[in-house]
Amino acid sequence: MSEQKTAQKNLNRMQALLYLVLTAVLWSTSGLLIKMVNCNPIALAGIRSFFAAILMWGYVKKPKLNRSGWQWGAAAAYAATVILFVLANKMTTSANAILLQYTAPIYVVLFARVFLGERTNRIDWVTIIVVFLGMGLFFKEELAPGAFWGNVVAVLSGIAFALTAVLLRKQKGAQPVESVLLGNMITAVFAIPWLFQGSLPDAKGWLVLIFMGLFQIGLSYILYSIALQHVSAIEGVLVPLIEPILNPVWVLIFTGEKPGVWALLGGVIVLAAVTTRSLLLTVRGLKYKKNNHQDGKGK
Repeated sequence: MSEQKTAQKNLNRMQALLYLVLTAVLWSTSGLLIKMVNCNPIALAGIRSFFAAILMWGYVKKPKLNRSGWQWGAAAAYAATVILFVLANKMTTSANAILLQYTAPIYVVLFARVFLGERTNRIDWVTIIVVFLGMGLFFKEELAPGAFWGNVVAVLSGIAFALTAVLLRKQKGAQPVESVLLGNMITAVFAIPWLFQGSLPDAKGWLVLIFMGLFQIGLSYILYSIALQHVSAIEGVLVPLIEPILNPVWVLIFTGEKPGVWALLGGVIVLAAVTTRSLLLTVRGLKYKKNNHQDGKGK
């Protein structure tokens, strides 16, 4: 019986790892797909979120959308994240947009201190300094007048994403998918006025938007929420790193858009700093749990 349980546990873990990989791959297509749709960026974000909300509502079935103000705060932050990210992709390169958004863990440190009362340690402060140095390289290379402001919007998207993560953690016992569902609903409603500004997508654009809503956002967040229940903290950190690596690769292959040299160097610094911090804190946490477990056995 114990062997069956072990086999089932291993199967769940392997499935969860597959879900994480699929999630990261789906997320990584955002830059390419956004550039394939010719319409107002806010309208694009709203239409994409509309289809994502439909899928998520079907998955949750009976969502509780009035649980707390924290849920609504997380949903609003999520809506800001997806809108700003789409705007950033239209204003700067996809590599800049995703790598600057990936600075979010640094803002999580700051927001967690304010909203969750978590202490900031030496590793956090060193990482913050290194990440901001890396971010500075993005702004060193302005290839177009709009690139600078596109980078600014990408940074704001990362800040909004960090706030989303912290407010989700603030909700004890809540389902993250419910907040994301509500966030997609808010995005869809907010974008309505922009549907009438400029031209709507053509037939190809609508197909891309439906795919983005149902799969790139909707299915990916469902898979991610399931996977996190069966993987280790280290796996949860490392596997999603596929996203910022693949995102600019897809865009380069299919559109020929190349990130600048300084942006690539800044991206490497940001990814290295954020990943190193996550691994160090994860290993420290595992050691702490192991020591406590051994002390408990000793008693």
